[in-house]
Amino acid sequence: MSTSNHFLEWSIAELSQSIKARTISPVEVTAASLGIIAQKDKELNSFITVLEEQSLNAAKKAEQEIINGNYKGHLHGIPIGLKDLIYTKGIKTTFGSEIYQDFVPDYDAEIVTQLENAGAIMIGKLNMHGFAYGTTGDRSFFGPVKNPYDPSKITGGSSSGAAAAVAAFLCYGAIGSDTGGSIRMPASCCGIVGMKPTFGLVSKYGAIPLCQTLDHLGPMTRTVADNAIMLNVLAGHDKKDIYSVCSVKEDYTQAIDVGIKGKKIGIPSSFYFDIIHPEVQRIFDLTVEKLKQLGAEIEYIDLPGMNDLLAAQQILLASEAYTSLEKLLREVPDQIEEEVRGRAIVGMFIQASEYINMLKIKHKAINMHYEVLSKVNVIMTPTLCTLPTDIGQREIDINGTKEHTRILARLTGPSNTTGFPAISVSGGMSKSGLPVGIQFIGKPFDEGQLYRFAFALEQSNL
Repeated sequence: MSTSNHFLEWSIAELSQSIKARTISPVEVTAASLGIIAQKDKELNSFITVLEEQSLNAAKKAEQEIINGNYKGHLHGIPIGLKDLIYTKGIKTTFGSEIYQDFVPDYDAEIVTQLENAGAIMIGKLNMHGFAYGTTGDRSFFGPVKNPYDPSKITGGSSSGAAAAVAAFLCYGAIGSDTGGSIRMPASCCGIVGMKPTFGLVSKYGAIPLCQTLDHLGPMTRTVADNAIMLNVLAGHDKKDIYSVCSVKEDYTQAIDVGIKGKKIGIPSSFYFDIIHPEVQRIFDLTVEKLKQLGAEIEYIDLPGMNDLLAAQQILLASEAYTSLEKLLREVPDQIEEEVRGRAIVGMFIQASEYINMLKIKHKAINMHYEVLSKVNVIMTPTLCTLPTDIGQREIDINGTKEHTRILARLTGPSNTTGFPAISVSGGMSKSGLPVGIQFIGKPFDEGQLYRFAFALEQSNL
């Protein structure tokens, strides 16, 4: 057995080898994780519910299974957190809201069943921007989540607690949701890896919806390989989810380290760099040079109509979010946080004709992205156009122009509309000591290739 808790900073890939070899016990790992949560999370506020008794019992069960020779794979005995919009039977699921503060589902989300079948330990439910409707992560009924790199800064939303907990070594991975960038934005702010998979690849059954045609669930981890390990468990068709799609089962860790020599990276010539903080631009430019040195070919590409696509994402989101929250807005509006309520009400005034026109823009953009990605392997952009802002801040100055913090979703939202997969991986640190994310976008069901590019960048930063 280990004599210290240094294993809390190990990757899933590393820890799983020791658990399999029985040199570290799942009980030891879970107890240490609970200990660090108790020690650190009073400041970070990343958890809403810590499942102390349940997780220790699950860890004892995992330990006995492994002793009996029934090792289930890389997640067996590994503590994982869940964003608190994912149903957990008999356990509070709050949506980060006053209304749901005592809501207890009577069934598990499909994603919970998948993780439990893989032997993962559910260690707690993670704080989030109320109703998953915000870019900052500081509007939860349970208080703002604080950035592990600087507690005065946001973690990004809406999967705020997931990003902070993973970055601060409170759990080894987490499940987030992404409607306009809510996995990738906090991944960028907290220096971790966040994958928004192809729309329909991961079941959403049992996850409280915000915008059903844009919502995605996906893994958030400290390393690229760990992210691929988690997606191996999560990906698959689920007949209970009407948006779930049939896909070929694959091992996303396979050939993750083959390199990117000769591969083509498309860099947009506009939109993604029209509004950008100098530090984000600096780190992006350094990333381009690193990937050139690894043998990648850089091509500058034209992505016409991106402002229209961003507008389509915002209108589709507003329309469907209003539909999701309509009953609550009518019956208990005062119990919906003011900023979230204001955004949700906007959807009430969007006409059907406008919604239909946005669908036309969406499908035109899907075809355009297919065409571009037939010529390059991936598209690379910054994840965010600026650095993490102060908690409570709502106006940003970017190169002398005042912008609302909703601009944080500018570079991530388009991929929710197309449904194409996109991953955020750390590109480096700003001069002020804050993480900056790099985003790779690929063709549908090309997550394996995105992992190879993200892995190459991650290794070049070590």
